[in-house]
Amino acid sequence: MPQDVIYEADGHVGVITLNRPEVHNALRRQTYEELTELVLATTARALVVTGAGRSFCSGDDVRELMGGGEATPSRPEPKITPAAGALLKTDIPVIAAVNGPAVGWGMELALMADLRVAARRARFGELFVKRGLCSDVAGIARLAQLVGREHAAELLFTGEVIDADRAERIGLVGRVVDDDRVLETAVELADRIAANPPLAVAALKRGLRRALDPDWDELGAWVTSTLGDLFATEDHREGVRSFLEKREPRYLGH
Repeated sequence: MPQDVIYEADGHVGVITLNRPEVHNALRRQTYEELTELVLATTARALVVTGAGRSFCSGDDVRELMGGGEATPSRPEPKITPAAGALLKTDIPVIAAVNGPAVGWGMELALMADLRVAARRARFGELFVKRGLCSDVAGIARLAQLVGREHAAELLFTGEVIDADRAERIGLVGRVVDDDRVLETAVELADRIAANPPLAVAALKRGLRRALDPDWDELGAWVTSTLGDLFATEDHREGVRSFLEKREPRYLGH
């Protein structure tokens, strides 16, 4: 079976590439598992995460992970998504090279990084509300850290997709570069970080978590429990069906 995620080491920098360009790097169970394993196993001093092709990540594969809107996914154990836990708890600095659209869990993935470099063609959207769902932990906690509560609330409640320039203006990304320079810029930044004493860098990252982050495990348990309830709603099924059928949804509030 082809790998959904590719890992390449360049000195002390590891580059993780989501490798399903034919579906805009949509995430299926295999993708989540490979991403988790790579983050936990790496010995790199800095990580760069990007996507193959012209997309960063289009979020969950709605046919596999959401049953195409026809079935209710099994209720998961109330805990943080393993891939989110691996990324949010690692002491290794993570840089997202957002080479194209980052929506749904793709935006979550970008938010879980410490730094974000965006291509001009990048787009960002917390689309969960459009599927009758809530976001994962990063959309609830990290997004508000970066852009403030009002901008976060607008993005979460509307599901609006914004361009790279607006993302930079509100503080969602640190820098915007030409499309063909996004990975190069992210790797250069990772190289600068990796050249510093790794124990000091790891301590600084732990300090940032202590100062700024919520209890990710507690928040993750709340998210999975809430998603279990929302997955069972007709609004969720309608959100997925309307997306697949390319029509406007008709939400009923149940």
